[in-house]
Amino acid sequence: HLLVHYPPKVQLSKLVNSLKGVSARLLRKEYESHVRRYLWSGHFWSGSYFAGSCGGAPLTVVRQYIENQKRPL
Repeated sequence: HLLVHYPPKVQLSKLVNSLKGVSARLLRKEYESHVRRYLWSGHFWSGSYFAGSCGGAPLTVVRQYIENQKRPL
C-alpha cells in the first residue's frame, strides 16, 4: 500500500508508471542478483495496478489502515 498525494492534473496512469519505473531501476541496481530470480518474464512489476480513494476519511485513519496491513515475509 502507498499513500500518495499528487497534483490533480497528473494522470494516475503516468504517476503509477513513473513509480514502477523508478523503483524497478533502483531495486535492480541495489539487489540485482537476488531480484533476477523473481522477475516475471524479465519485468519487475506486472502491468496492472489498483487505485482507490478514501472518500474524505481523515488522513490519520487512512495512514493507520495502511500501517496495519500485513507485510510480506
